[in-house]
Amino acid sequence: MSSEQVPLDALLSAVGQAPFALADTARRIQGDVLGAWGLNPSECRYRVIASGPFWRLRDYSDSDASSPLLIVAAPIKRPYIWDLAPSVSPIRYCLSQRQHVYLLEWLPASRAAGNHGLKDYAQAISESVARVAADLASPKPILIGHSLGGTLAAICCALVPQAARGLVLLGSPLSFKPGTSPFRDGLASLCPSALAELDPYPGSLLSHISALASPATFLWSRLVDAGFSITDQHAMDIHTRVERWALDEVPLPGKLVHQIIEWLYRDDCFCRGTLKIGDTFIGPSHVTTPTLAVVNTADEIAPVASVKPFIDMLSRRGARIIEHPGEIGVGLQHLGVLVGRQARDQVWPEIISWIRRLGDLDKELSDSLQSESALGSAR
Repeated sequence: MSSEQVPLDALLSAVGQAPFALADTARRIQGDVLGAWGLNPSECRYRVIASGPFWRLRDYSDSDASSPLLIVAAPIKRPYIWDLAPSVSPIRYCLSQRQHVYLLEWLPASRAAGNHGLKDYAQAISESVARVAADLASPKPILIGHSLGGTLAAICCALVPQAARGLVLLGSPLSFKPGTSPFRDGLASLCPSALAELDPYPGSLLSHISALASPATFLWSRLVDAGFSITDQHAMDIHTRVERWALDEVPLPGKLVHQIIEWLYRDDCFCRGTLKIGDTFIGPSHVTTPTLAVVNTADEIAPVASVKPFIDMLSRRGARIIEHPGEIGVGLQHLGVLVGRQARDQVWPEIISWIRRLGDLDKELSDSLQSESALGSAR
């Protein structure tokens, strides 16, 4: 047993999860205090068009939109990190680029809602894709996800190869070999058997485990970012809003957390092609969807080494990686692609350009099929 396992095992054996559930409440109250100082998110208007026991599908409708884009939110914390402030909001940017934006939101776990795992989350994504396609009577949407939201989207595309027209992964870890990142190694060294699979996991417990796994990532780098942001009003504003978001804890299903830690972080099943979802084994060879991955080179949660091995196996099918450097004022570098000014100015135009090229290819294919059909009728 590693040295990191002892305090976590001892802590959970001694006090259980109840104090962390109370900590969730306390941290949300702290967040509300910051919100009272004008740091609450100012989200775009949306309507809920579909829902399930643990998810809701939001529609940020735009009558002039050119194509559907379905955001798969990460299951950890609230999805408003995608719409944290108007100046850095990816949702607002995509709307300005005439994308019809949808967002799949995961509801806080509870015993009443049921205990859901990777299979259930992939099914919810598939159902949302079908709902979007039916809503617009148009081609299936582009799936886009950040962090574990992107990992879940990739798993869905492996299970249902025709689920989406394209897949955009933002800081989404896909390969979990030992040595991939200090965070992966630290997390894998913690003893998951000490964590009950049947009970919801308080968000504060996950925050505590993450800080134990990689204090440099979750503690010290945030302090350094705050120090560098002091002289930049905009950077400090976004940094503080990120800290307010980080306090907005939500519980996750124990089954999901257990499977993520065991099957992905410890056993690297997805990248090795041995991830079993239901009765099906999936891996990189099952992802046939055109894929774009964006990696922050300063991100220690999803570094290049956690993405490139998987994407390299997809490269013959048109997959590519965009790398961009870290920047100040983002709190965690892992969030840089969602809240960074440089990311908004440099990365998001590339993402939209890639999405539009997919649309052009779809149109060329549609026109070709119509021409062949017309030619056949003439004969």
